[in-house]
Amino acid sequence: MSNASKFGKVAVLLGGKSAEREVSLDSGQAVLEALIRSGVNAEAFDPQNRSVTELVNYDRAFIVLHGRGGEDGQIQGVLEWLNIPYTGTGVQGSAIGMDKVKTKQIWQGSDLPTAPYRIIDKDSDLAEVVESLGLPLIIKPVHEGSSVGMSKVEKAEDLAAAIAKATQHDAVVMAEKWITGREFTISFLNGQPLPVIRLQPPADVAFYDYEAKYQRNDVQYGIPCGLTEAEEQRLQALCLRAFQAVGASGWGRIDAMQDEQGNFWLLEVNTVPGMTSHSLVPKAANAVGYSFDALCVAILEQTLTGAAH
Repeated sequence: MSNASKFGKVAVLLGGKSAEREVSLDSGQAVLEALIRSGVNAEAFDPQNRSVTELVNYDRAFIVLHGRGGEDGQIQGVLEWLNIPYTGTGVQGSAIGMDKVKTKQIWQGSDLPTAPYRIIDKDSDLAEVVESLGLPLIIKPVHEGSSVGMSKVEKAEDLAAAIAKATQHDAVVMAEKWITGREFTISFLNGQPLPVIRLQPPADVAFYDYEAKYQRNDVQYGIPCGLTEAEEQRLQALCLRAFQAVGASGWGRIDAMQDEQGNFWLLEVNTVPGMTSHSLVPKAANAVGYSFDALCVAILEQTLTGAAH
C-alpha cells in the first residue's frame, strides 16, 4: 500500500442538494470507507450541512457530489478559488458535461456521432419535432443526471406529458431520437478507457433508468461486452475523443449505443459517476484488477500530479 500520509487531510464531498443527493450519500460513504481502510485521513463533508469555506481546513478533495452543484463546475470553482486540489474534471469540463445540449454541440462540432435532438420550449412545434426525430423518442431534462425526469415517448399524444415531467426538473428540456440497439458504458481512469460494459436492463423497463441504476438487482452487466475486439477498441477510441472534447479529465464515464446497423452513437458524459455497489466504474476497474479500495486511491492520486486542479 502506498504511503497514505502524502494525501494529508482529505474531504470526501458527498450529499449536496441535487436530485441525486441520496445516491451521492451512498457513493460518498463507500469512497470514504475505502479511503479510511487504505490509511487515508479522510472525512465526510456534506455542503448541504456545512459552509464550503470550511474546506480551507483540508489538503485535497475527493468529489462524489452527483448532479447540480457538484458535477456542474460549481464546487470545482470553489475549490479552485481556495487552491485545493480535487479529483476529476475541472470547472469548464464539468459545466459542459452537465449540460446535455452543450455536450452534443461540442461532439457535433468535433464530428463525433451523437443522436439528433431538438431543444423544447413553450413555442416548440411538437408535430415538427416528431416529424424530424421520428418515434419513439426520449425526453430529457438538459441539466440532470441519473436519468432523472426522462421518458421514452412512443406515441405523439404522450409527448406533452413527458415534457411536463421533465420540466419539473429543469427549465430546459430536449427531445432526442431514440436509438434502437445495444447500450454500452465506457469508464475512464487516469484519462484512459477501461473495458467496455454492456448494459442490459430487464425487459420491463424501457431504458437504463434511475430505478434500474440504483434500485434493481436484475440489470445485467456484460464484461466482456459482446463486441469484437476491434469494435471494442473502436468504441473506446471514440469515447476517449468524446471525453477529451468536452474537457473531461481523470475519471468519468460515457454512455453510448450501437444501433442495429452497427453504428455507435454517443449519449452523454458523466464527470462524477456513481461509486455504489451497483455502479459501473468500479465494475470496469475490477475487470482490470482494481479492488474498490485501490480504485478510490488511484482516483485520489490524480490530485498529486501536475495535471491536477
